[in-house]
Amino acid sequence: MNPKTHSESYFHLHLVSDATGETLINVGRAACAQYANVLPIEHVYPLIRSMKQLDRVLSEVESNPGIVLYTLVDKEIRERLKERCRELGVPYMSVLAPVVQLFQSYLGGSPTPRIGGQHSLDANYFKRIDALNYTVMHDDGHMTEDLESADVVLLGVSRTSKTPTSIYLANRGIKTANIPLVPNVPLPPGVEKLKKPLVVGLVASPERIVEIRQNRLLGLNAADLGTSYTDREAVNEEITFSRRLCARNGWPLIDVTRRSVEETAATIYALHSERRRRAIAET
Repeated sequence: MNPKTHSESYFHLHLVSDATGETLINVGRAACAQYANVLPIEHVYPLIRSMKQLDRVLSEVESNPGIVLYTLVDKEIRERLKERCRELGVPYMSVLAPVVQLFQSYLGGSPTPRIGGQHSLDANYFKRIDALNYTVMHDDGHMTEDLESADVVLLGVSRTSKTPTSIYLANRGIKTANIPLVPNVPLPPGVEKLKKPLVVGLVASPERIVEIRQNRLLGLNAADLGTSYTDREAVNEEITFSRRLCARNGWPLIDVTRRSVEETAATIYALHSERRRRAIAET
């Protein structure tokens, strides 16, 4: 097996799963992100639960050799995949096996393999669905009369990634509402008196917000670009207001200028977890 040379700009990545393949996709993309100049051609094979299905996968691997990552519970299917990969001279790895082995060495006993166990309809699954439903209904300042039932409330001027951050948090079971801060428009009643939710402000640099807003208007074929919506000074005033609002209420403020949605959500998740730990410790 010859390693890829630096001059090659792509490689084939085969993701073989007996469930949805989401775990493999996330792991594969996280690893690929470490190689900025090399792009994967993803071949995703979900719900592989028979030898006949596996044979079709192996035919693809033979035609397009590359890295093979897999999560397969059935031992016979798993061994057949490994055997054929060895014959073809392609690298392969189970992304869960090393982690499961670590758990086993620490916890003792043997695991009980379950296909797609992480997607089972348990309490956590329904918690995520409930959070997603709540977040969608409380997007962009809607249904502000019951914000006390939220886990997190996000505040920010337009184009600070409030909605995608809210959805990302909801997918982790965090009920999230978001409220836009609009010039000369008062906050919904009761926001500054919220007790249960973690209220977080999102800001970005004026330059970044103006750039995003201009691109949005161009995408919408908006004729008038000379409004305060994209005016540098007006945007700076919006951001100054949001900073003062958060400072006055003691709300944490996150600058999203150079953060991805995932990074912003991770920071909020950590703040929320710490807040819960403190609340438990005080009871």
